[in-house]
Amino acid sequence: MSAFDAYLHAVIVRAMDEAREDGSTTTDAHHLLLSLAADQGSTAQQVLASVGLDRAAVRDAVDREFEHSLSMVGVSPAAYACPRPSRGSRQPKMGASARLALERSFASARKKDLGSAHLLLGILRAHIGTVPRALALAGIDQAELAERVRQTLHSQDQ
Repeated sequence: MSAFDAYLHAVIVRAMDEAREDGSTTTDAHHLLLSLAADQGSTAQQVLASVGLDRAAVRDAVDREFEHSLSMVGVSPAAYACPRPSRGSRQPKMGASARLALERSFASARKKDLGSAHLLLGILRAHIGTVPRALALAGIDQAELAERVRQTLHSQDQ
């Protein structure tokens, strides 16, 4: 197993833990984003931190996106004393948004050159879904953040 394979496995395991914490049956792109934001010292974590997105800020943005989406159909979580979802006991399956993010990541560089920033870029290339809505609600310009990742990758190639 290559170093990147081991790293990717660790990112996915953390993302699955995030999905379980959400009570989700699928691991989605926002769970991958949470995993990267928690990966202290990685390039992805550093880029996210440079725009004020640590794991807690990403979690807050995802939670706000969930509440906002519910409000669009007339449901207010604040109006009810709803408990947090129960931690799932089964291993979540890989959701479509996470699979697409990983595919986009793998397409961005040769396997031997892949790193955390490529994973982040794969997540940021989504134009619809939870991640773009959460970032917008957090006041983050997704295109600008993706460009920052690309610049970071370019400076690492030099």
